Amino acid sequence: MVSIAVSEDTRFDSDGDRRDTIAAIATPAGRGAVAIVRVSGPAARTVARCVFRSRRALRPRVATFGAIVDQRGERIDEGLALWFEGPHSYTGEDVLELHVHGSPAVARDTLIATLAGGARIAGPGEFTRRAFLAGKMDLSAAEAVADLIAAEHRSAAQSALARLSGGLAHEVDGARSQIAAVLEELAAAIDFPDEVEDPQRSRLAERLRAIEQQLAGLAATWERGRLVREGAGVAIVGPPNAGKSSLLNALLGADRVLVSELAGTTRDTVEELLALEGCCARLIDTAGLRRASDRLEVAGVARAEAALDTARIALVVVDGSRSLDADANAVLERTRARQRLVLFNKRDLGCRGYDERDPAERDALFGSVFDAATLERLRAALTALIAGGEQIDVARPHLGTARQFDAVLRAWRALELALETLDAGDPVDLIAGDLTVAFASLGELSGSAANEALLDAIFARFCIGK
Repeated sequence: MVSIAVSEDTRFDSDGDRRDTIAAIATPAGRGAVAIVRVSGPAARTVARCVFRSRRALRPRVATFGAIVDQRGERIDEGLALWFEGPHSYTGEDVLELHVHGSPAVARDTLIATLAGGARIAGPGEFTRRAFLAGKMDLSAAEAVADLIAAEHRSAAQSALARLSGGLAHEVDGARSQIAAVLEELAAAIDFPDEVEDPQRSRLAERLRAIEQQLAGLAATWERGRLVREGAGVAIVGPPNAGKSSLLNALLGADRVLVSELAGTTRDTVEELLALEGCCARLIDTAGLRRASDRLEVAGVARAEAALDTARIALVVVDGSRSLDADANAVLERTRARQRLVLFNKRDLGCRGYDERDPAERDALFGSVFDAATLERLRAALTALIAGGEQIDVARPHLGTARQFDAVLRAWRALELALETLDAGDPVDLIAGDLTVAFASLGELSGSAANEALLDAIFARFCIGK
């Protein structure tokens, strides 16, 4: 979208969310076929009358052709207007969308016209924030909107879409409802001790342990969600001329890095994202690992070693067509104690190195980076390593942000404290405080217990216009 500075006085609060009418360019920066300027708020109809001219009246959810004009009535462009009456809109308010030709100048002038008509520039994520405040979505779904926009591959998009559809909210609301039921029983026993008996300790512990297990399972999905969204680091390492850069190009299906028969061609690390089945890998091509004297190659080798140390998986590539030299044996030995995948490359040229391999490499793959079957086996093996041998189901409810993970952990810990109190034989009513903490912590996921500072932090990572 066109970049427009937002001054301090355009920041919004909960009162402003209900009163102001906001506008922003909702399409990416640069030239394109279409640009969209979005307006939301009580004055959206007034803005429409100021900036849009058509023989037809605007009707809800119907595209209307007309002219977009500035504050002097001069024509900016011809395009379409879409009208959504609140509460039947994304934000729950009256919403106007102007679809104009994708010139940055046209989009900017259209936005300026809406501002002259009574709107102000929206803050980051303010449209989605209003949707949350209007009850159109819970907070976890609102966060999923940002992840869906930022998704770099299909699995990440499907993962965000699953949370946007309310799968995570349903899981969390179920746990909260169970905690609320226990709190209600405790409150009745405390308020009416002569009429209501304390809940049975063993039965209470059983119910809390069931909720605790549910939260433990939910917390375990954080790593799965992170792998789907961010990918696992995979360092492609090996001696020079083993075919590392050729492998990266082959997996990506593009000539991303320079390939040469000269040893030491790769001097720096190159990172690219590879989409796999249900997850992705961040492939890091590295310089050949060997003793080097050239200053540039020494620096490249140092970066390769650093990438190997920090990556989750080592994809070791060696030349399997000839006897293994000292450099090949060194990298194989160095990576045996960690998670790795070994490829003996250049099968089309021979098999001496593969036949002479150590028993520690008995499960290594043997093939060629130019062979489609070899690449398919590599993709399958990488997927299995990243997923830990399990099929990653991106449609299942899972935690998508560190904030959500932290909230679940705090609720989990509060339940553990409540169970410790019960196990110690202390009065049952003492667990009410811990259960209240658990209930409130889970409420932060849906937004029912969110404060303004938390909302500001969440929506600050959104783009302006969404």
